[in-house]
Amino acid sequence: MSASSLLQTVLPHRLLSRLAMYAAQSRVRPLKNFLIGQVLAHFDVAMDEAEQSDPYAFESFNAFFTRALKPGARTADADDSTLLMPSDGRISQAGNITNGRILQAKGQDYSAAELLGDEAAALPFTDGSFLNIYLAPRDYHRVHMPWTGTLRETLHVPGRLFSVSPATAQAVPRLFARNERLVCHFDCDFGPMAVVMVGAMLVSGVETVWNGINIPKYANQPLRRDFRGQDIRLERFAEMARFNYGSTVIVLLPHGVATLDAGLEPGRAVKVGQRFAQRS
Repeated sequence: MSASSLLQTVLPHRLLSRLAMYAAQSRVRPLKNFLIGQVLAHFDVAMDEAEQSDPYAFESFNAFFTRALKPGARTADADDSTLLMPSDGRISQAGNITNGRILQAKGQDYSAAELLGDEAAALPFTDGSFLNIYLAPRDYHRVHMPWTGTLRETLHVPGRLFSVSPATAQAVPRLFARNERLVCHFDCDFGPMAVVMVGAMLVSGVETVWNGINIPKYANQPLRRDFRGQDIRLERFAEMARFNYGSTVIVLLPHGVATLDAGLEPGRAVKVGQRFAQRS
């Protein structure tokens, strides 16, 4: 394990993330403009795509980070039988789930049951497929539906807040199954689909379109919410959630429902609405 990863094991993750959250939500102009300026200076942020193109016009750093895009800046793949990238970012990993285990990085994997926090919920994905996308600070931070589905339930799983950078994913065992996360279960025409919003160091905010902020509050025990009977149906490509900073989104699909596209290699840059699989 690298020195950076070792340091992360002893840092007070939640305290640091809370402090970062307070700074990100501050409307004190010098502070929020300084934070925005740091991102603009170090990352290639495409402000010309944003609905509000002046980065310093946002009321807070978090508002800048979760900015909406201009209409048409992202479009869904024209073939309505394809599953869509849920976010901008870079592919961390994508492929088949083998005997219930998901590849994290070379020499590292974790189980779908660990990730979902539920053995029974993981069973439909035992030999299915997965997509893992890492969002960097430059990216659009809203997450959209890969396929049309009706929300069944969510599970807020307590955990750490390690960085989810590619270097940390290679170094920290079972990273995505250890971090705080919100597991969203949808019922689709092909069966279940899970979309997992994974928190990270200084990246502790997860907000959904159906009930607002879910993380923080941080969980000390799993928190399950049942949405059956509420008819929360989200169409393919519709916004479903957002990160109040960068992080990782993971999609799980059952066996046989879709064929992943070729070329989903780690590090490939992707955008919301591009195809990643063909419905079988």
